[in-house]
Amino acid sequence: MNKLLITGAATAITLTGAAYAQSSVTLYGLIDAGLNYTSNEITATGGGGHSNWQMTSGAIQDSRWGLRGAEDLGAGLKAVFVLENGFELNNGQYTSSNRLFNRQAYVGVSSREYGALTLGRQTDGMVDFVGPLSLTGTEFGGTHFAHPFDIDNLNDSFQINNSVKYMSPDFAGLKLGALYGFSNQAGGFANNRAYSFGLSYIRGPWNFGFGYLQLSSSARTPAQLNANGAVTDTTAASLQNALLTSAVPIGVLADKQRTLGAGVNYSFGPAVAGFVYSQSKITQFFQTNLSVNFQNFEGNFRYALTPVVELSGAYTYSRAGGNGGGGIPHWNQVSAMADYRFSRRTDVYIQGAWQRVSPSGTSPLGVAWINGVSNPSSTTTQVQAAAGLRHRF
Repeated sequence: MNKLLITGAATAITLTGAAYAQSSVTLYGLIDAGLNYTSNEITATGGGGHSNWQMTSGAIQDSRWGLRGAEDLGAGLKAVFVLENGFELNNGQYTSSNRLFNRQAYVGVSSREYGALTLGRQTDGMVDFVGPLSLTGTEFGGTHFAHPFDIDNLNDSFQINNSVKYMSPDFAGLKLGALYGFSNQAGGFANNRAYSFGLSYIRGPWNFGFGYLQLSSSARTPAQLNANGAVTDTTAASLQNALLTSAVPIGVLADKQRTLGAGVNYSFGPAVAGFVYSQSKITQFFQTNLSVNFQNFEGNFRYALTPVVELSGAYTYSRAGGNGGGGIPHWNQVSAMADYRFSRRTDVYIQGAWQRVSPSGTSPLGVAWINGVSNPSSTTTQVQAAAGLRHRF
C-alpha cells in the first residue's frame, strides 16, 4: 500500500513538473537615461526663455519593466498576459501616479492559427501598425522625434483602458488588428470610449502600415470627465494648454477625435527609407463649435554605418487648421540620432531636434514645443539635444 502511495505521489510530481514546463514567466525591461539640453524654455507664464540642462529618463524610449507570461493549453492554444510599468529613472517615480502597470496590463488567449484575443489596458492601431514605420515609434528616434504634441499617438503617449483587442496571425505577410475600449459608464456608453483598427503588410523590402483611432466623450469640463473610461492619461495635455490654457486630457473633452495614419518603409542594403502621413480631426472642444485638424508629413532614413553604428534622421512638416480663428500655423522639425552598440543589450546615443513654428494670425499655437521637453519655448524656435545610455534586460 505504501509502495502504491509513493508511486502515485511520484507520478503526480512528474505530471506537475511537466505542466510547469509548459508555462513561462519572463521579467524584462529597458532603462534609458542621459543628459538633456533644451533652449528657450519658459520659466513661468509670460516668463522669458532660458536654457535648461537636465538629467532625464527616456530621451529615446520610456524606461520600463514588465512581466510576460504564457501557458500552453494544447492544440496550438496559449493563455498569455503582460504587465508593464513605466518609471522615471532619475527619481524612481512611476510615470503615472495612480497606476502600477501604467503602460500595459492585459490577459488573453493566443492561437497560431486564429490569432490573439486579449483584454485590459492596451495599445491602439496607430501604435501597433503605423508607429513602427515612423522614427518616433522606434528605438531609432523616440520621444523627441514625435510629431507636435504627439497628436497622432505614434509615440504611444496614451493607452486604451477597458479594451478588448484582436490581432490576427500572419497571412503571408498581412496582419490585421482591431480594438474597442469601453466607457464603463451606466447610461453613458459613448462617454469616453475608443475604437481602433489597422493592418500591416510586408513583402520583400517593402513594409506598409495603416491605422485608425477614434475617441469620443460628452464631457464639457475636466470635472465632468468619465475618469473610468477608455482614455484617462494626461500626457498630451500640452496641446490643450496651447489651445485652452488648461491642463486637460486630449480627445476626451471633445465630441470626437478621429486619427488615421499610413506609412511605408523600403529596405535596401544597410539602409531603410520611410514616409508617414497622419491626420487628426478634433471636433467640438468642450462640446462647443471649436474644431482643429492636424496633418503630419514625415520622411525618415536609417543607415547602418557598421554592424555597431546606426545613423538615423527625420524631417516632419506639420500644419493645423480649424474654425478657432488665427489661420493655419505650421511646424518644421528636423531630428537626428547616432547610436553605438556595445552589445545586443547595451548602447549609447546622441540625438537632437530642432523645431520652428510659423504661426498665422492670432493662432494660440505660436511657440515651439518639442515633444518630451518640460516647457514650451519662449519663441517660435526650440533646440533639444541629449546624450544617453540604454540597457535592455
